[in-house]
Amino acid sequence: MKSNIKFKNSVFSYLFSDPDILRELYCALKGVTLPDDIPVVINTLDDVLFMDRINDISFEIDGKLVVLIEHESTVNPNMALRLLMYIARIYEKIIGGKNIYSTKKIFIPQPEFYVLYNGFDPYPDEAVLKLSDLFMNPDFLELTEKTRNVLELEVKVLNINEGKNEAIVKRCGVLAQYSAFVSKVREFVKEGLSREEAMKKAVYYCRDHDILKELVAKNASEVLNMLMTEWNWDDAKEVWQREAREDGIEIGIEIGRVEERKKERKDFLELLKSGKSPEEIIKIYDFDEQ
Repeated sequence: MKSNIKFKNSVFSYLFSDPDILRELYCALKGVTLPDDIPVVINTLDDVLFMDRINDISFEIDGKLVVLIEHESTVNPNMALRLLMYIARIYEKIIGGKNIYSTKKIFIPQPEFYVLYNGFDPYPDEAVLKLSDLFMNPDFLELTEKTRNVLELEVKVLNINEGKNEAIVKRCGVLAQYSAFVSKVREFVKEGLSREEAMKKAVYYCRDHDILKELVAKNASEVLNMLMTEWNWDDAKEVWQREAREDGIEIGIEIGRVEERKKERKDFLELLKSGKSPEEIIKIYDFDEQ
């Protein structure tokens, strides 16, 4: 399996870093069959500065179709907006140095968007997220013509947990095995193991039971490192969000103090102008001018 190890991968993106496997995955998602000789070119966005992946998977099929797939354990209601930003950057990569201001038409591959969900929370087998669901209502402007959506992006969300979308999962061997692997991790967590212990046990279980055998037999330690990185990254994001909220509260309190102090000083000056001495004013407000 070919993979650009220069960049940090998730286990999911690592597994689907091979054009042949991506072709099989797309056929499973669409319920179609593509010839093996149809070219698949990976164009996933890379963050060179942080040596990280920006999106999970994106690839072109025969230069006519571009597919973006995100793997999520929590479905983000803003996913359509995120994918809109991703596809814009991917189109920039695809057209390269072509002049978009040219009078000649530039043809671009048609996009398709998927989210593969395998989180703990209950979720239907399939759902659709739309960019238009995020648009604000402009009716208050009382326009003479009814406004219409001139920009739309639809994301198909597919639940890939064990027992969900079985027809799709069975058509892609790697996807079926990945689903089984995640299920094992959860099973061991329910047994009382820590997440780290559960991950280790699941990796070795899969190695001994022909689940993702090629991957874990040769790269067990790397798989564990990727899992731990994902886990620590998610935990870090939660901490940052919590700290941001706490910092926001502290900043708000401090701003309130500053504003109150400004008001007090303004009142102080007004009383000075009225002829009262500083000593009289301090007694009234019971605060130190300093």
